[in-house]
Formats: sequence, C-alpha cells, structure tokens
Amino acid sequence: MSAGNESSRQEALTWLCDRYWYPIYAFLRRHGHAPAAAQDFTQGFLMRFLERRSMEGADPERGRFRSYLLGALKHYLADCQDHANARMRGGGFHFQPLSFATGEERYLQCPENLSPEALYERQWALSLLSRVLDLMRAEQEAAGKAALFDRLKSFLTADADYRQAAAGLGMQEGALRVTVHRLRRRYKDLLTAEIAETVAEPGEVQREIRYLIGVLSA
Repeated sequence: MSAGNESSRQEALTWLCDRYWYPIYAFLRRHGHAPAAAQDFTQGFLMRFLERRSMEGADPERGRFRSYLLGALKHYLADCQDHANARMRGGGFHFQPLSFATGEERYLQCPENLSPEALYERQWALSLLSRVLDLMRAEQEAAGKAALFDRLKSFLTADADYRQAAAGLGMQEGALRVTVHRLRRRYKDLLTAEIAETVAEPGEVQREIRYLIGVLSA
C-alpha cells in the first residue's frame, strides 16, 4: 500500500528487502542461476517491482503477498533476455546493502531436495521467525535483559528443563516459568504483527501461522 505513495516508496523498498530479498535469492539459486547472476536478478527485480508500481496490482482478495511476489519474479525472469537486462536502473532509490556473501553461505546449507518454490516458502518462514527474534532481542537489550533472553530464547518454541535453567540463572523455577510465559506471549504478539502486514484481514493471521508451521515441518 505504501508503494503507491511517492514519499513512502523508499520505505517500501526497505520493507521488501528486509523481508524478501533472501527468499528471492534462494529461489533464483535453486532455479539454476549462478551467485553473481542471482545477486543481479534479486536487486534488479526489487527495483523494477517498485519502479513499475507492481505493488498496486497486489489484490488482497487474490492470495498471499509472498505468492504474488513470486509470480512477479517469474514474469521478471521471463522478460530478461540476457544477464545484462538484470542491471539495476536505480530509479532514484537508495538501495540498502544486501548480505549476499552471507546469503550464499546460507543457501549452500539449504536442503537439496526442495524445489525452487518450496525453498522460497521455507526461507520466507525462517526469515520471518529470525526477524521476530531480532525484534525481541532488541527490546530485551533495551531493558537490560539481553543476556537473560539469550539463555531463554530456546524456550519460545519448545519446553526445556526449567529446573536446570533456573539453577543456572540463580532463579526460582516458578519465577522462570513466569518469565518464559511473558516472553512467549510477546513472541506471539510480534509474530502476529509481522504476519498481519501481509494479509488482508485479521482473521487470516492464524491461518497464515498454521501455514508457516506446516512449511517448516515439511
């Protein structure tokens, strides 16, 4: 929505890059493109996506935004006749640096049996969860509790040994359980807020969370 406003298009590009650049890169690599070509295609696609106001065609009634974005990427690849056509034109945007070196390391550790589309979905899910954890850690660091969060973040998605953890932290087990409960509640709130940005109705958030779990479990 913000891409339709000239003053917000740089913000929209940043939003796109933060959330989707690596899933796009992973799709391109699995599609058979070499690292250098995948880098060019990733940046070129994101630029053209906003230059051509492609977001204006994203109808919430027609499905998830990430699916719309993947369809647009496939059209972009079909339009590129050769590697030179993937050059960034700029369009007045300040393009934030993307960690392609780290991205390639991550890609080489991806499951080899996944299709380009399945890998795109999986990396979208992992990137989303990583972003939520980063947001939580930033909040806890601001509150002077970063070290405690680092010790307890494994409790966010699974139970562990509360007694052992409490002893290691010098806490009562009951107090630790309360702390974990609060962290889990905040984790759920942040995850819900992230997903809500890409769905049309609040009621779709829970379906999207279930879908995310399914993607990671596949």
